[in-house]
Amino acid sequence: MNLNLTLFGEMLTFGVFVWFTMRFIWPPLTQAMEARREKIAAGLAAAEKSKRDLELAHHKVTELLTEAKAQAAQMVEQANNRANHIIEDGKARARIEGDRLLEIAKADIEREFHSAREKLMGEISSLVMTGAEKVLQHEINKSANDKLVTAMLSDATQ
Repeated sequence: MNLNLTLFGEMLTFGVFVWFTMRFIWPPLTQAMEARREKIAAGLAAAEKSKRDLELAHHKVTELLTEAKAQAAQMVEQANNRANHIIEDGKARARIEGDRLLEIAKADIEREFHSAREKLMGEISSLVMTGAEKVLQHEINKSANDKLVTAMLSDATQ
């Protein structure tokens, strides 16, 4: 029977096939698979690193926004304080200017008062002088004077 010889030939052919495959086909195949595995691992590592970088960027952006908001609030507060200070300075200057104008007005009124008083005194003195001249120029009629005084008194009582 040739079963042994056929079996032996098939085993020899199978061994040559395994040796050929292991020697020439298997190493490039395993190298390609290893290269692919390394590429995938590198891609996953890069993705993980990118994910961490993105989270860090989000945290950094949040911190920067918080800091920017705080700075903006501080600037607004400083601007408000400055505006209030400017307003208070303006009010103080306005009060000082108002007081100065009030003093000037009081001085003008006082001057006008004295001027009017002097003028009235001059007019009164001239009227008194005129009246005194007229009295001295005319002789007083006692009976006419008594009638005049009586008439005035009767008009006042009614």
